[in-house]
Amino acid sequence: MFEFKIESTDWSARTWVFSTPHGDIKTPVFMPVGTQATVKWITKEQIMEIWSQIMLSNTYHLYLKPGDELIESFWWLHEFMWIDLPILTDSWWFQVFSLGNLRKSNLIPENTWETEHKGESLVKITEDWVYFRSHRDWSKHFFTPEKAMQIQEKLWADIIMAFDECAPGDSSHSYARKAMERTHRWAVRSLKEHNRLQIIRKELWKKPQTMFPIIQWVIYDDLRTESVKFLRDLNTDWIAIWWLSVWESKEDLIKMLDVLSPLLPPEKPHYLMWLWTPEDLVEWIYRWIDMFDCVLPTRLGRHWVAFSSIWNIKMTNEKYIYEKSWIPVDPELATHVSKTYSLGYLRHLLHTWELLWGQLLSLHNLEFLHNITKRAREAIEAGKYEEFRSRFWSNYNRK
Repeated sequence: MFEFKIESTDWSARTWVFSTPHGDIKTPVFMPVGTQATVKWITKEQIMEIWSQIMLSNTYHLYLKPGDELIESFWWLHEFMWIDLPILTDSWWFQVFSLGNLRKSNLIPENTWETEHKGESLVKITEDWVYFRSHRDWSKHFFTPEKAMQIQEKLWADIIMAFDECAPGDSSHSYARKAMERTHRWAVRSLKEHNRLQIIRKELWKKPQTMFPIIQWVIYDDLRTESVKFLRDLNTDWIAIWWLSVWESKEDLIKMLDVLSPLLPPEKPHYLMWLWTPEDLVEWIYRWIDMFDCVLPTRLGRHWVAFSSIWNIKMTNEKYIYEKSWIPVDPELATHVSKTYSLGYLRHLLHTWELLWGQLLSLHNLEFLHNITKRAREAIEAGKYEEFRSRFWSNYNRK
């Protein structure tokens, strides 16, 4: 049920059609993030209306609450959410990694494990397993690559991610290499368990799943190169790239993509895990990336920021009080919100604390990114992606 076909190319940009058990996906594609089986403040009907082709949920959060077994009792994630779109469950290592940096804070209740072990990391890593404590109740959990595959099998997403380690951005070369080699071994174990589970699914007449391995390893060119060479040879249909580590600069990512792009397997779709702003989408498509995700569009929407064709618009700006015009968006990228609601009205919603503002800005930001991918696809098919890219940049950053 998984088929992959390149339809057109324009230099390093390309378009694909992926066939999945829950529908086709046309690339380039941006995936809205429904971390806990919902995109915050937005209904699934609205997600469908803005041309979303696939959405993402988070394995770590769903495992903790409501639990993979409860979701399985609803006949898996699609039926639990009651949505007929392809779903990807992302690698949860970023969340586990983040827990490792938690320390005593005012948000942690007294008389807990963390109070008793001040400054102690909530994560421990060995070759065989990762141990962590839940950020919800500090309960203990142990995970192996096999268990990660088993949980994602129960969730029944169409696309699942191998278990990996997200090394800290300030890791030494020595530690980054150890983490990379461990992740390679985990990827092999993940794939072996994934294949075993798919045989069982086939015997039970269940729809199949497919798995991504993930390229990691901070800003070290040699490790990134070594990682892509190892993972591209695994018997998988796709390959994913994590955003360096956490919060490195865009300049570092561009540099790393320029190193990796010639090494990426041309016959496999490429998924960049994490995206910041619209210009990232335009540039990453230019650098041979097919799939993207990020929580930032909806997070910014809930925090008063709208994407536009000139830059990000901060709705708290007083100059918008009497502004009758709409969010400044080029006609080819216009969204329903940018064509319907004035900046003055959106600012009014914000300053009267009407929560509709967060929903409208979140919808606008998601649709704006979707529209970029649609127009990019059309430009690639016409052999005019460079023209589209230049047109985008002619206005962007013009604050």
